[in-house]
Amino acid sequence: MTLIKSISGIRGTIGGHTGDTLNPLDIVKFTTAYATFIRRSGKSASNKIVVGRDARISGAMVNNVVCGTLMGVGYDVVNIGLATTPTTELAVKMADAAGGIIITASHNPRQWNALKLLNNEGEFLTAADGKEVLDIAEREDFEYADVDHLGHYYEDNSFDDRHIESVLNLRLVDTEAIRKAGFKVCVDAVNSVGGIILPKLLEKLGVEYKVLYGEPTGDFAHNPEPLEKNLSGIMDEMKKGCYDLGIVVDPDVDRLAFISEDGTMFGEEYTLVSVADYVLSNTPGNTVSNLSSTRALRDVTEKHSGVYSAAAVGEVNVTTKMKEVNAVIGGEGNGGVIYPESHYGRDALVGIALFLSSLAHKGCKVSELRASFPEYFIAKNRIDLTPSTDVKAILNKVKELYKDEQINDIDGVKIDFADKWVHLRASNTEPIIRVYSEAATMEEADKLGKTLMQVVYDMQG
Repeated sequence: MTLIKSISGIRGTIGGHTGDTLNPLDIVKFTTAYATFIRRSGKSASNKIVVGRDARISGAMVNNVVCGTLMGVGYDVVNIGLATTPTTELAVKMADAAGGIIITASHNPRQWNALKLLNNEGEFLTAADGKEVLDIAEREDFEYADVDHLGHYYEDNSFDDRHIESVLNLRLVDTEAIRKAGFKVCVDAVNSVGGIILPKLLEKLGVEYKVLYGEPTGDFAHNPEPLEKNLSGIMDEMKKGCYDLGIVVDPDVDRLAFISEDGTMFGEEYTLVSVADYVLSNTPGNTVSNLSSTRALRDVTEKHSGVYSAAAVGEVNVTTKMKEVNAVIGGEGNGGVIYPESHYGRDALVGIALFLSSLAHKGCKVSELRASFPEYFIAKNRIDLTPSTDVKAILNKVKELYKDEQINDIDGVKIDFADKWVHLRASNTEPIIRVYSEAATMEEADKLGKTLMQVVYDMQG
């Protein structure tokens, strides 16, 4: 089955049978449940819902179904067209809307699509709110508008420019310094909306650029997850020695990876670390990332006399923790930068502008900047589960075995040793336990992960 319903939305592959894949009937059902929830929550008096989408092949079809359904419930639709996830988040606030739906499957391959759901703050729904949407969908507790109360449809293509303007107005984005630096960059836009908005941003910043895979066809030139194994095209281009920086985004432009001037990966974990170091050097304060992110953020935070906190995996969990500890910067190790001065959402445009500002001020090469941070390596493994596996018992046993170490159990079990850590967490979408481990070398990190995996295998018999 490739239809996955979760508290964060609904996603699946296009085509196939109802209930098994992402198809028009299930899109109508889930969109209606979301609109019903928004209406009942009473958090906004607005009758508008914003809809934006990435450039996936199925995007137009899904968009038409979503917009028509929202109108059928009685909501006015503000369709912002091809737009990034952070653009859509900002549009909800800028349009004073009751909520928003982002049509994107993020880094998943071309046959996938999804609906991501926003509240009236332009932020992802909480776990409790997401569960309520699922409950409404399950009960099919729907009521549609009569002919005199159908919603209206509007198109507004101004939000890319408004998003860029908001980035340029951030206090720590130094456009003048970036212009003077005369940067030349290469961008991998993976045939989606990054190819539309990033050239506009770079032109405003006075940066010379070349875009690879810039046509927003949705027919991705490579696997769209911004990992090293998928990025040979831009890495080879960077090795020609013509650029100061390589920039890679995923299809909805909330994840950001950098490539150094010599064609080597900066490391997606270090996107947040580098931006946080710049922010903290100008705005002392606290930081947050999820449990599976690099310890380097903690080190950088403490260097600047701040306090680092860990959150459960998931953007809404990170933003909730950021608000709780009044963090000045946060995000996720997958290249997600969340900067509250802009908004509480991962935003590659914000990350790019802050990173270029930092680079301009330091006057160094990207590889030299990377070498200035603590060096860690993360190994990612998985344990396949059987239907009879008692995950809770396994995690409790692991906690007992390592009770003398520092344990965090807000999301699975993370064991912090003096010079390394390992995190075991059950997947929300697959019958697996993810095993992430970090140490000073990749060999040591992988060894630690496999040691914990063997503990689990021994328990399973």
